[in-house]
Amino acid sequence: MPRVRQALEQLERAVDDVRRDRSAGPLRISTLGSFLQQWLLPRLERFRVACPQIDLHLHTSNELVDFVRQDFHAGIRFGKGHYPNLHCEKIIDEWVVPVCTPALYQKFGPLRSVDDLRRYPLLHSLSEPWTTWLFDSRSSPEVECLRGAVFDASLAVVRMAVQGAGLVLTRWSLVADEIASGVLVRASDRAPRQEESYWLVCPQRAQSLPTVRAFADWIRGEAAAFPTPER
Repeated sequence: MPRVRQALEQLERAVDDVRRDRSAGPLRISTLGSFLQQWLLPRLERFRVACPQIDLHLHTSNELVDFVRQDFHAGIRFGKGHYPNLHCEKIIDEWVVPVCTPALYQKFGPLRSVDDLRRYPLLHSLSEPWTTWLFDSRSSPEVECLRGAVFDASLAVVRMAVQGAGLVLTRWSLVADEIASGVLVRASDRAPRQEESYWLVCPQRAQSLPTVRAFADWIRGEAAAFPTPER
């Protein structure tokens, strides 16, 4: 095992040396598609202005990044931060909120109980089930019998909600801008905080790359300015 570990460390060091030689090239970031569309893209112009010398290449995937086999400098992932042998920095905490268009809210009113949910046309997300909001993720027959369209993509339910198709439970980061602009409204003040957060991850030695440091500094500032549902 010591010899195998030493060989793997040498391989990782060699890969990092190659990346360091290409530090003048584009900065390659892997991120989640929903996070890219709803949070990152609206802010990228500010990164371009702040770091005009950096060409950013973005790739979307839900899979963990293999930094030895894949040519990425850093990644953004949603989880609990347990990413062995990587530098991990939490950038955004997460909450879930029920949202809909102002017209639907005017018609059906605020949410206070399961009975209030039955008034609404519902949209269900497999990643954010209604039990997360009502019962802290514990199953309940009351919620399991609620009808409505089911989607396996977080971005899909957000788009459907914007179109006025129904009430959806979704992550705060994916709808905060729509709420700020008035496109969507919160149907309840209740916003349970999630165990998972968004993390910036990269190989330990990649932290020394100027492009990675610049991106980390920028996204850290954007995250600090991002409002939470609690304020």
